[in-house]
Amino acid sequence: MTTRGVLYVHSAPRALCPHVEWAVAGVLGARVNLDWIRQPAAPGTWRSEFSWRGEVGTASKLASALRGWDLLRFEVTSEPCASAEGERYSSTPDLGIFHAVTGIHGDILIPEDRLRAALARSQRDETDLEAEIAKLLGKPWDDELEPFRYAGEGAPVRWLHQVV
Repeated sequence: MTTRGVLYVHSAPRALCPHVEWAVAGVLGARVNLDWIRQPAAPGTWRSEFSWRGEVGTASKLASALRGWDLLRFEVTSEPCASAEGERYSSTPDLGIFHAVTGIHGDILIPEDRLRAALARSQRDETDLEAEIAKLLGKPWDDELEPFRYAGEGAPVRWLHQVV
């Protein structure tokens, strides 16, 4: 079963750009040329977007291939298909990688065992349950990536929609 998705490289130093392309090409099994534009949110870095099509699990392979590069901010999404839910991976140098399962409408689906664990942590450690749920929803990653999601004037705009 195949699916499709998008790789968003929000910021990468220029020297890392060819390595990102090689890593993506290694996962997809084909040569990849990304269109790089300057990232105004972090001068001296570059950003790119790339739509891909591949087998279910390609998003996790792309995220694994790109994780661990301390200067790279990226997100990988995959759309749900008949055999799998959608996915979103987000990565920042400070927070590491975040993974969420997404439903047909793009909502993050949190498994009940993760909700139970968050509730138990909040009770055991006397932490805020709202903060625990925010982590499950990826809020810290969204907060850090939001300024990078806008490329500035002249950047391509990608409207995603799915008719249900």
